[in-house]
Amino acid sequence: MNYVEVAKQILESVGGSENIISMAHCATRLRLIVANREIIDDDEVEAINGIKGVFFNAGQYQIILGTGVVNKVYEEVAKLGVNTLNNKEIVAQKNTKKAFIRTLADVFVPIIPAIVATGLFLGLKGLIFNPAVLEVFGLSIDSFPSYIITFISILTETAFAFLPALVCWSAFRVFGGTPVLGILLGLMLVSNALPNAYVVADPNSGVTPIMVFGFIPMVGYQGSIIPALVSGYVGSNIEKYLRKKIPNALDLVFTPFLTLLLSAFLALFAIGPVFHVVENLLLDIGTVVMGLPYGIGGFIIGFCWMFIVITGVHHVFNVLELTLLAATGLNPFNAIISMTAVAQGAVCLAIAKKAKKKSVREIGPSATVSAWLGITEPAIFGVNMRYNLKPMLIASIVSGFAGVVCMLVNLAGTANGVTGIAGILLYVYDIKQLLWYVGISVATGVLAYFLTLWFGVPDEVMKDE
Repeated sequence: MNYVEVAKQILESVGGSENIISMAHCATRLRLIVANREIIDDDEVEAINGIKGVFFNAGQYQIILGTGVVNKVYEEVAKLGVNTLNNKEIVAQKNTKKAFIRTLADVFVPIIPAIVATGLFLGLKGLIFNPAVLEVFGLSIDSFPSYIITFISILTETAFAFLPALVCWSAFRVFGGTPVLGILLGLMLVSNALPNAYVVADPNSGVTPIMVFGFIPMVGYQGSIIPALVSGYVGSNIEKYLRKKIPNALDLVFTPFLTLLLSAFLALFAIGPVFHVVENLLLDIGTVVMGLPYGIGGFIIGFCWMFIVITGVHHVFNVLELTLLAATGLNPFNAIISMTAVAQGAVCLAIAKKAKKKSVREIGPSATVSAWLGITEPAIFGVNMRYNLKPMLIASIVSGFAGVVCMLVNLAGTANGVTGIAGILLYVYDIKQLLWYVGISVATGVLAYFLTLWFGVPDEVMKDE
């Protein structure tokens, strides 16, 4: 089949590129959203070599081409100037920076509901099972049946344990691969056969990475974002390349096989290990920064923390927090990152409050609550970074100054892993510490909220859908 010629004939038969609003494809069909259905002659389209049928359903003109063929025809039609994006995405593509941010949003927005729900579960767990709260009622963690503890663990740990699967699925979807292959690749990154990332990050666990060839560390990527995102991007492009090269009769068998083989190899032996090196480097830098005088370290950590969270390597700082707790019984790092969560939530709330765009008004409040309970990804990817970086910069600057204050007043929690509103429970051991935590949190939230309201609301969210 001459795919270029087929593409030209399809385009001519459906009324030209001006009659196609947008185009997509599934496993077997080319899906066109057309401006005028009436001008298309179905018989003329079906007469084109290789087309097995056409029909119109759910607002889409669908052309049946078959597995393997549809991918190649789709690419050739796209080369003829047919729009494969909606109008909003076209505007975003005009600016490279906005296109990058938009792509991140397209990947992460679909998984936000899962992260928001998990954030609420984690907040409730931190509140209910905090020793200080349990003591008030004369209880301890051992007072609860094992099945309750197991059920709570399932609610709070599943989304982040399998986060790479969600990210890979969405990345394959956005970058043009087959989403189910993305899910499987993501699950491979958190396979039980690999050392668990959280366990490796605990210096007391005794678990270390598997060393490949004696120098390449291989671990699981539980909770990691960027390794999964990069693996999804690479994997989807491998799949698209293979579909161009493998004959149609063999496409269904060999394309998924080779896609997963090559993608998993690169993810576990190249992409992942690079980020393992980055994690160790960040840990060393964090240790040095925490020792800087005059609260400088607090500003650096507060300003940079959310950008570290975006990379997905932030869990390595559990080592630093556990080291601080083991040495002094207190964790000043927790106070700083708690303020970043408060700032992100406040910025998100300000944007949602002022926005005219319905989608932002809907997602903003729930993402804010999630951030204030310590899970900031919905606010970051769903609102604060979705249109431009100004809201993130406001949140980071406010968080930096909050970090300075935290360091100067020696604010420190009694544990790690709980931030935001639930983090209050780590400071009830001392009334001054509790008052400082509440006071700095409120000041951080108010300042971030009004600075965003006045200077940081993106123009894009002010356009009524």
